[in-house]
Amino acid sequence: MKISFYVLSESKAQDFLGFICQLTQTALNKSAQSLLVLIEDETLLANLDTALWAQDSTSFIPHQCLSDTDNKSTDDESNIATSEVSAPVLLGNHMPADFNGIVLNTTTRPVNDFMAATNNSKPSRVLELIRPDATSTQEGRNKYKAYQQLGYDLTHFKV
Repeated sequence: MKISFYVLSESKAQDFLGFICQLTQTALNKSAQSLLVLIEDETLLANLDTALWAQDSTSFIPHQCLSDTDNKSTDDESNIATSEVSAPVLLGNHMPADFNGIVLNTTTRPVNDFMAATNNSKPSRVLELIRPDATSTQEGRNKYKAYQQLGYDLTHFKV
């Protein structure tokens, strides 16, 4: 699995939602795979949902919020199959079963934690966002070490 770390500048971090929308659009343009934005912060999820709908008509990003209905289920919430979703971009706090697309991870945990909680998920690529603050930088280092120990292909970009 290929993992790309995006180390955000102050200006990109200040427009965090805008950067996520931009990166989502870029990923959709460069790949036919679906994209999952992992978000554990409900406020960020709601704001991103609004931001994606607010894109102009030429760059509208069709998406579906998994947590709108899936969080109401019981222990089977992480077993919602990818075949049960219809949008190319998914927003949620868990990984659907059988997911094999691109993951944009905004959480503090490595994607492997989410993979372990679901059935047959094998993302092809992971995009990690690192904000320019001490906490996010340390979380990024922890994720980098975890991915490195698993032998993943790691790259990083300063944006």
